[in-house]
This record gives sequence, structure tokens and C-alpha cells, in this order.
Amino acid sequence: MVFYLLMTTMALYAVERFAAADAEAGLASSMYIVGALASRAWAGAAADVLGRRRVLLAGLVLFVLASLSYPAASTLTLLLVVRFVHGAAFGAAHTAVSATVQSLIPPSRRAEGTGYFGMSATLATALGPLLAIVLVDGPGYTALFAASAVASVLAMLAALALRAPQERLVRAAGPRRSLLGGLIEPAALPIASVALVLGAAFSGILTFVTSFAQSIDLGGAAAAFFLVYAVVVLAARLVAGRLQDSRGDDVVMYPAIACFAAAMVVLTVTANAPMLLLAGALAGAGFGTFMSAGQAIAVTASPPVRVGRAVGTYFLLLDLGTGVGPVLLGLLVTAGGYGLMYGVLAVVVVGGGLLYRQVHGGRRVRG
Repeated sequence: MVFYLLMTTMALYAVERFAAADAEAGLASSMYIVGALASRAWAGAAADVLGRRRVLLAGLVLFVLASLSYPAASTLTLLLVVRFVHGAAFGAAHTAVSATVQSLIPPSRRAEGTGYFGMSATLATALGPLLAIVLVDGPGYTALFAASAVASVLAMLAALALRAPQERLVRAAGPRRSLLGGLIEPAALPIASVALVLGAAFSGILTFVTSFAQSIDLGGAAAAFFLVYAVVVLAARLVAGRLQDSRGDDVVMYPAIACFAAAMVVLTVTANAPMLLLAGALAGAGFGTFMSAGQAIAVTASPPVRVGRAVGTYFLLLDLGTGVGPVLLGLLVTAGGYGLMYGVLAVVVVGGGLLYRQVHGGRRVRG
């Protein structure tokens, strides 16, 4: 919820508060992801070795403190620092809780269980941008930051009440590895590389769709975009996970990537609200389905004792794409506008589909 409250409004906030250029506004948004990248690199291994609950609680303490710091960020530089710390806390906590969930799901129902778990984030996708737009257009950014702080505290309280089965800490799994091998799960890298490409494409929606909608006088439809996105994701995950478990990964992944590419094509020619909402539906069926399906592939391909590293590796590359994307795409918007950007992203998504075919297509990896 906090992620979507701030990610969808931070670029606009940087422009309005600090008169940031497009590239700087994109950096204000993506710095959160940069922070998440910094923590993902070690959080998975820490969760496997130190305990997932410990990493989760430590991350959430920092998460709350960062959420309270936005009003004090009086310059763009300070805002970037807060965004980085906030993202680092998010990356650690999210990796720990995701690893906990994956360790509880039976391998034979990996995709289905991952899809159900992902529904919580999908609800946040619907509610976060909607609430963000209502707050920014109404009481303003002070109310937005207050809502973010309240949601952060609620997350902390929920984590304190969380009770999971006793975990067995893994201090050594096989022969000694290099530093990189100890932090990264190699078996998860192929599907994570696809997540890198598609995450960069999705950043064009996450960061710029609100500004794009406002530029064509469809600002009110921007919140509905994410609502439609979330509804379609919820519906798709009710069937996609079971289908993936029973029929294989390709049956779900290829249609998902095709839908995501179609969403970008629709955005290049969007001129009214129905077209914008159609793009949201296609993005939900596409990227929303890929998110959980890809995570299931990463975890199933990895040894059970390295679940934390597998989750961390998958989201590390996904966050890398989502974090770098806004900076580069901001330059593209400046050069040729939103239509050009979404046209380029349609090609990028197709490239992601070709990469998936190369690194995983046709395989059926199951525990």
C-alpha cells in the first residue's frame, strides 16, 4: 500500500515541490527501487541464515521511520535520501515475508499459492493509487504522507502478531560459495532476467501513467486505471496459478507477455477513458500474471534451503528494471513524448517474451 501510495505520485511531487526536470522526477520515484536493490542483494541470504522474522521486523522498524521522514525532506537531495532508505527497508521486509510464504506452500501448488499471496499486493495496487490521487487532489501531500505513515505502522503491528511455524536456520548449504554465490541464487537468474526486462517496461506505467493521463485531460481516469488493473489481476490469479501447476509455465507465461505488449500498444494511441481502461485491463492480465508466475518459477527451480535467496534474486532483478526504467524513460518522454515511450516499451516487452523463450520456454521445472 505504501509503495503504491508514493510510487505513483512521487514524480509529480518532485516537479511541484522542487521544480524537478523529467529525469530528476523519475529519479525521485525510482530511488525507492534503488534502495530496495541495495537491500535485496543481502536480505535473502540474511533471511535464510538469521531468520526471516528477525529480518522482517528489523526492516519494518526502518520502514516506519522512513515513512515519517518525508515532511522533513526540504530539498530534492534530502527527498532522494529518504526514498533510498525507505526502499532499502521495503526490500528487506518484503524479501523476508515472501520467503516465509514460499516455505509454507506445497511444491505441487507453488504457482497457485504464490498467486493467492500476491492478491494482497494486488489489492494495494487498486487502493494505493486511488487513495493517492484522492489525497493529492484534496487535502494535499501532507495527508498523503500521513496515510503512508499510518499504513507503515499497521504493517509493523501485523508483523508483530505474525506467527509462523518454527524455521530451521540454514547456516551452511553445501560447499563454501563466493560472496556473490552466497547472496544470489543461480537457479533463479534465468527467469529473473525476464523480470528485469518486464519490470523496466512496467515502470513506464507505474511512474508515468498518471502524468500521461493528465496530459490528455484524463486525470480522473488514472485512478480507475489501477482499479481495473487490480480487478483483472485478481480474476486472472484465480485460474492462472492452477493452470500453471497442472499444464506448465508456458501456458500462462506466453499469453501474459502478449497481453502486456498489447497494453503498451493501446497506450500509444490512447485518446479517451475507455482506451486507457482497456490498457489497464491488458496490463493486469499481462504483467500482473507474470509477477506471481515468474516468482513461482524462480522458487521451484531453487533448492528449498535457499528459498530466501531465490526470492531475493528474483526481486533484485525485477527491482533493478523498475528502478532504472523511470530515469531512462524520463529522458525518452522529454525527447518524444509519452506515445513514443509506450511504443518503445511495446517492443521491449516483445523482447522480454523472446528472452523467456530462450532461457525457460518449453521447460517444466517442478520440485
